[in-house]
Amino acid sequence: MRGSSRYCFIWRFSGTRSAEDVEDFPVSPMRKEIAEHYRHSNEAERLFNEWGELERFRTQVILARHLPAVPSAIFDVGGGAGVYAFPLAQQGYAVHLIDAMERHVEQARARAIASGVILASIRQGDARRLDVPSNEADAVLLLGPLYHLIEASDRRQALAEAFRILRPGGILFAAGISRFASLIDGLSRGFFRDPEFRKIIAEDLTSGLHRNPTANLEYFTTAYFHRPEELSNEVRETGFCNVKTLAIEGPAWSAAHFQEAWNDTVQRQELLQFLLLIESEPSALGASGHLMAVARRPG
Repeated sequence: MRGSSRYCFIWRFSGTRSAEDVEDFPVSPMRKEIAEHYRHSNEAERLFNEWGELERFRTQVILARHLPAVPSAIFDVGGGAGVYAFPLAQQGYAVHLIDAMERHVEQARARAIASGVILASIRQGDARRLDVPSNEADAVLLLGPLYHLIEASDRRQALAEAFRILRPGGILFAAGISRFASLIDGLSRGFFRDPEFRKIIAEDLTSGLHRNPTANLEYFTTAYFHRPEELSNEVRETGFCNVKTLAIEGPAWSAAHFQEAWNDTVQRQELLQFLLLIESEPSALGASGHLMAVARRPG
C-alpha cells in the first residue's frame, strides 16, 4: 500500500476468466481491475523505495538460504520487471521470467538490454497454464501470483503447475499476503479513518477477499489474503513436502519507528537478525505483511 501498495509485492495473475473480467492480452488474461492497477503504478521501482526495501531484503535472504547451487534453472513466475530475476542471474542462475503483464515483460526486456544481464528467457504467461516442459525447473518462485488468484481452484492450479515443472527434489517459494495486513496497515498509515477502508478491512477479515471499490491506488486492488496455516495447507495439499511458512517482514513493517531503525546501519543489521530469529514463530506469522511458504517436490 505504500507507493503502489505495501501489500502488492511483485505482480499478479488473474483469479477468474470471464469475458467481462479479462484483459485483451494475447496470453494470460488478468482481471481488468488488477491490470488497471499495475498500469497506473510503478511495480518496477516499488521494492526499491523506503517501504519496499525490507520486503526485498528479507525475500533475498530467504532465497539465498534455500536455493540450490548455481547454475540451477529458476522459473520466476510472476517475476514482474525482474526485481529478483536479475540479481539471481548475476549470481549465475539460469533464470526464466514469466509475467502476466505485458508492461512488466517489456520493462524486463529493456532492463536486460540496458544492464547487459541476460536472463534465460523473458515471456508473458499465466501461472495456471505454463508453457514449460515438465521436470524443467530446479526452483520455482511464485512471489505474487497467489495474491490475485482469488479462487482456491485457481491457486491450486498455479501450485500444481509449479509442481509439474519442478524436477523431483526441486524447491518452491510461494508468497502470500497476510489476512491481517489491511487492518495493521490501515491503523499505521491513517487509512482507518476512512469508512470505505474500514469496509474493506471487514471483508478482508471475514473472507480474505480484498476488493477496492475506491479510486485510491494505495488501497490496493483485488486480491486474496491468506491466513498463515491456510497458505501452508494449500501448498501441502498440492503434493509438496517439507513445507515451512515464514514471515517475510515480521511485525517490523508497521512499526512507528521502523524507518529510523532501517536507515541506521547498526540498527538495520540487528533488526534483520531479530527478524530471522522470529520468522517461523507461529504466534508472530500473522503480523507480517507477507508470508513465504518454502517447500519441496518429493524426490
